[in-house]
Amino acid sequence: MTDANSSFIKDLSRGKVIEKRVLSIIKLKYPKAYIEDGYFKEWDIFIPELNFGVEVKLDEKSAETGNIVIEVNFNNTPSALSTTKAKYWVIYDGFNFNWFLVNNIKKCLMENNLKLVRFVGDGDTKSKDAYLINKDLLYKYKTIKI
Repeated sequence: MTDANSSFIKDLSRGKVIEKRVLSIIKLKYPKAYIEDGYFKEWDIFIPELNFGVEVKLDEKSAETGNIVIEVNFNNTPSALSTTKAKYWVIYDGFNFNWFLVNNIKKCLMENNLKLVRFVGDGDTKSKDAYLINKDLLYKYKTIKI
């Protein structure tokens, strides 16, 4: 197994733990909520009572960099923010669960004229296009949890 594959599997496993933590928070108010099984790019958690999805993102590296990564393309294919159908994104930064309306993330990008960067992320073998948004700036667009 390559280092990239090992890192990807570790990140995926950690991401699943965070998804379950977010689901447990949501289930306190919406007990029918569930995690979508398998690969489902539109969202991670669906809430039948509200008829919408929630995407969960993990960016613990932001504690070091001060930036949150918002991916829009992977391997020259639309992904993440470009393909989500979720109403909310929850971004866990290693300390807090930060809740955003997807439209507010997009509003942050437009209002602040942020530029895309291309890089190969840890655990990836292909490049991604993403916005690196300063946490202090992005967190101004947070919402209360649902």
